[in-house]
Amino acid sequence: MTVTPINYVTFRRRVFAWYAEYSRSLPWRSTEKNIDPYRVWVSEIMLQQTTTKTVEGYFDRFVKRFPTVAELAAAPIDEVNRLWEGLGYYRRCVQMHRAAQEIMKRFGGVFPNNPDEVLSLPGVGRYTAGAILSIAFDQRQPILEANTIRLHARLLALKADPTQHAANTRLWEFAEEILPKKNAGRFNQALMDIGSLICTYQEPRCLCCPVVRFCETAKHGLQSEIPYQKAKEQKEYRTEVALLVRKQGKILLVRYPEGVRWAGLWDFPRAETNAEQHNKIATDQEFCERLALITGYRLEPGKLLETIKHSVTRFRITLLFCEGINHGKIASPKNSKPYELRWVTPSELRQIPLNSTGRKLSVRCNCLF
Repeated sequence: MTVTPINYVTFRRRVFAWYAEYSRSLPWRSTEKNIDPYRVWVSEIMLQQTTTKTVEGYFDRFVKRFPTVAELAAAPIDEVNRLWEGLGYYRRCVQMHRAAQEIMKRFGGVFPNNPDEVLSLPGVGRYTAGAILSIAFDQRQPILEANTIRLHARLLALKADPTQHAANTRLWEFAEEILPKKNAGRFNQALMDIGSLICTYQEPRCLCCPVVRFCETAKHGLQSEIPYQKAKEQKEYRTEVALLVRKQGKILLVRYPEGVRWAGLWDFPRAETNAEQHNKIATDQEFCERLALITGYRLEPGKLLETIKHSVTRFRITLLFCEGINHGKIASPKNSKPYELRWVTPSELRQIPLNSTGRKLSVRCNCLF
């Protein structure tokens, strides 16, 4: 398919004119000339793999508590995680906290504006760096995220998988080609808004699109074929058991270490089970061994208190919340290190960062004390 060259001057003019009238009002966007790179950075980290609607409430709370990079860097990670709780992809939060500490140590608390230095920060990739540098510093840096990938793929009639090297390289080249010399950040935000509001995944509003005259996909009626759609992952079903272990009015929690799901957050002791029925869980030797390796205690599930069904990526999980029977400490193998443990009161439980299902279970806990 022959792609008609785009008149970039006209293209940019149309993008800016549309944005001036229809841009989204978002809490992290600034109409001021001097834009705070810290706020741009926080918003971009939060927006990774998360919808704008979800992020809006979190962003306001977060920057109110941590209005500067210095205050974020100085805060205990548990407090930072608590404000992030429920936003998901918790590794982003831990990396952002580390990045704030690096900014204080390496750059004296001033957010860097050098591309290599920005990319060197934990949790910052090419898209995030481009967004920060273009929006906060008006550098001519391209961006490529879900909305602009879709928009650019349609403009180019790119049928290939955008995650593959050749297609991804072309999209980045195009994102850079169309950038204006000035107001690159405003232009990038306009493209994201067009992708979000007009060039939607299903039933794109082509008649309202300011750049439809340049769109090869619209020209050939390929909107249902582009962008490339991956085959859906097969769902996997599993059962996990979390235990309410009590001692002298306190509850046992474990903190997830680096490299596992929910790293840095606290939770009730939990593990996967192969038992198909609640009354068979205690005889599942692998389940009991997993709990022992995590906690250093010999634990056994008792009465069933709650059942929660939820999803994590491709997994569909049935979570059973049971009374925990504690048979005492065990001698841990030399090559095993139990997770960090803490015995907390119900009131302390409200202040500790938990994963989303752990927070739901904590409500049940407070009813039991």
